[in-house]
Amino acid sequence: MLQALLFDVDGTLADTEKDGHRLAFNMAFKEAGLDWHWDEALYGDLLVVTGGKERMKYFVENYRPDYMHNKLTEEIAELQKRKTAFYTQLLSEGSIPLRSGVARLINEARAAGLRLAIVTTTTPENVTALLTHTLGKESIDWFEVIAAGDIVPAKKPAPDIYTYTLDKMKLQPHQCLAFEDSFNGIRSTNGACIPTLVTINDYTRDDDFTGAKLVLTDLGEPDAAMQVLSGNYDGHYVNLDGLRQLHAKGNI
Repeated sequence: MLQALLFDVDGTLADTEKDGHRLAFNMAFKEAGLDWHWDEALYGDLLVVTGGKERMKYFVENYRPDYMHNKLTEEIAELQKRKTAFYTQLLSEGSIPLRSGVARLINEARAAGLRLAIVTTTTPENVTALLTHTLGKESIDWFEVIAAGDIVPAKKPAPDIYTYTLDKMKLQPHQCLAFEDSFNGIRSTNGACIPTLVTINDYTRDDDFTGAKLVLTDLGEPDAAMQVLSGNYDGHYVNLDGLRQLHAKGNI
């Protein structure tokens, strides 16, 4: 029986990457006097690495080795703090709305008594900022577990953050459904043996989603149909009854 919905954040709850995190990184770089600039194409390449600090380190190592020095870790940590501040500013300006169907499905799940969790590599501050500026500050308490950032050493695609969440909620993988958007995300849920629904975005539409039970363009709305890219789903938007039926049949 389906008991819990586990949500990734970036690219899943909202299209945060291209016009959110990327812009905030560039704002932090400019403020620090760095000549780094991540355009849309480069940022797409950098998304192979999860975690902001890890992404910056990968960028320096592979694109700007001239910036390698013994205090790089400390400088990256400070850049991450400033980037988070700029990201929160963008959220407060209403620049990053939730994706189609997300708010509706979360509210439907809450009304039905399903348990909810956030499972992400982004920082806890980014999670609370997104929730506060989209669903309201009270929504932070809707999620039984917010597993985020450095709460486990190995980030996605490792399964650690999902196994951590299952342990905290005292649930088995088959009692849950995860929502992801990327290759790294599906590798993480596959490793934790959690059935997964994928909603693609501009950066991940060509990813390999082997192991996903359902791949969609988005969750859809009653007046804005989603498109099913892989798998089977009866209906033109995702609702709780549909998820329960699929879960009960073993199709998701």
